[in-house]
Amino acid sequence: MPHRTKRAFRIRSFVLHAVLALGAANFSYAEASAPDAAAVKEAPVAEQIATTLPAPPVAPATPVTLVKAKTALWPDQIEASGSIMPWQETLIGSEVGGLRLADVLISVGDTVTKGQVLARLDTATVETDLDAANAQLMEAEGTLAQAVATLDRANRLAPSGGLSRQELTLYETQKNTAEARVNAARAQVKRQKLRLKFATIVAPDDGVISAISVSEGAIVQAGNELFRLIRQGRLEWRAEVKGETLLKLAIGQEVIVNSPLGSEVKGRVRRLSPTIDVTTGNGLVYVDLPTGTNLKAGLNVSGSIGMSKRKALYVPSSAVVRGDKDAKVFKIGADSKLVAVDVRTGRSKGDAIEIVSGLDERSEVIAADVDRLEVGQLVDSSVHEHESESPGGGAEGN
Repeated sequence: MPHRTKRAFRIRSFVLHAVLALGAANFSYAEASAPDAAAVKEAPVAEQIATTLPAPPVAPATPVTLVKAKTALWPDQIEASGSIMPWQETLIGSEVGGLRLADVLISVGDTVTKGQVLARLDTATVETDLDAANAQLMEAEGTLAQAVATLDRANRLAPSGGLSRQELTLYETQKNTAEARVNAARAQVKRQKLRLKFATIVAPDDGVISAISVSEGAIVQAGNELFRLIRQGRLEWRAEVKGETLLKLAIGQEVIVNSPLGSEVKGRVRRLSPTIDVTTGNGLVYVDLPTGTNLKAGLNVSGSIGMSKRKALYVPSSAVVRGDKDAKVFKIGADSKLVAVDVRTGRSKGDAIEIVSGLDERSEVIAADVDRLEVGQLVDSSVHEHESESPGGGAEGN
């Protein structure tokens, strides 16, 4: 084969191989870039399902009521505890002894009035003694009349010398002795009448019967206790406070006593103890309580004694979530979601509570139902609580 022919053959072979190689490469690229058939078939179905499913539900905003923190002048308070005691408790006994208790006409807890009959003693022996005393009085009066008549005759005969001076003195002595016997008999009658009177036991004052120490049929002795009476039904709270605190108190200050039933009883300081116990370092505050309360003598209760007033920032008690050692309120963030704010509480007055730290006068908090709320919860704060007076009628101020 001529040299030129061979060279042309080699060029054609090289071109052919290059064309074949380029075609194989294009086929591989096309195969790799072509979409999967199954995917092509499934894609429209997935898109159809996605368009037919409902959108995820959005939680509705919880409606809440906002209230603005307010300020007022509140009195400082001293917390104390003590016992409820009778203002005065009178012991009622019998002034006569040795008689049987015939009737008891009242029971413990009864309200009685002054002079009301509480009990009666058997007066049979007293009536007999009274009859005997009256008889002795009549006898003594008869003896006296005779002695007076004898002395009168003697005085008429004495000037004529018919009687000696010695006999006249004797008649005068007999008359004086008869008068003394009459007086003694009258005293005995009076004594028996008093015994008869005291056999009926009456209330010395209005009040409430707090105790009965005897039962019908018992033989009573003079001076023994039969009943106890809380005079006028008045009770007092005897609060125990530190000696240095006692020096800061004054008669007439307002007091709030906490009833075990949950209510509050208002009273006023009536008297302060003149001494301080050297063992405990405490003194007593005697607080007058109104009649008709549900408190009972002997209860140990707590309370607070009001002093001078100072400014308080307060919110409703219903706005505060209390824990064992902390407290918090809920505010609304910029995205209408709840934010918890830690606060420190102070004094209470009615249904409001003082906020010592954590809020200011511009703060608005959720007013109620805070126990059901959670941090981050979406809320609707379109309702605002109306402004109201300070609890207890105190004037608001800045």
